[in-house]
Amino acid sequence: MINKQVENVEEALQGVTDNMTFMFGGFGLSGIPENAIAHLVNRNIKGLTCISNNAGVDDFGLGLLLQKKQIKKMISSYVGENDEFERQMLSGELDVELIPQGTLAERCRAAQSGFPAVYTPAGFGTEVAEGKETREFNGKMYVLERAFEADFAFVKAWKGDAAGNLIFKGTARNFNPNMCGAAKITVAEVEELVPVGSLDPNFIHIPGIFVQRIFKGVNYEKRIEQRTVRQRD
Repeated sequence: MINKQVENVEEALQGVTDNMTFMFGGFGLSGIPENAIAHLVNRNIKGLTCISNNAGVDDFGLGLLLQKKQIKKMISSYVGENDEFERQMLSGELDVELIPQGTLAERCRAAQSGFPAVYTPAGFGTEVAEGKETREFNGKMYVLERAFEADFAFVKAWKGDAAGNLIFKGTARNFNPNMCGAAKITVAEVEELVPVGSLDPNFIHIPGIFVQRIFKGVNYEKRIEQRTVRQRD
């Protein structure tokens, strides 16, 4: 059994340099690789192309990279709660490729599976399809979308073992499984790192073959993006 465990985030992110393309799991602030993001911020890695559903919030998640102007391009499906993301996009400081959320997931999964591209009906007849190949299948038009090409995929899981097998928890699963194995190197950070053989094979979401490096994360904040409460009677 290949041991993919590394000591810490510094060792996990060896080989990371400026001008790379990264995938980041997560949806809002749920299931984001907090340790990997914090390390990239501290190292001041710049010129990044980031593939992620959105960019977190202004002072957390990928918003921290945006604050320091470390991201040159965002490929995402939602501007959402990040004012700085919106400001940089509208001012032209940030190159943004907005794509349908399902297409984002499938372009990750295509890369994971080794497919060069997929056909999807999403976006046909809109700006999304401009300059792309289209084709009819059974009377319906589809748009050809190419698989992503990324240097690193950073994902967050609840539990994993030294072989890289991963289990996600609840909605924190989101985009994380699709990004595993979708880049040249997949780095998984986990809340619990257990010995090989400790995980029930029936409950493993991602087998270790899709992961190259795994480490136990620390100091997770697990912020709530929007807190909604009912007024007391």
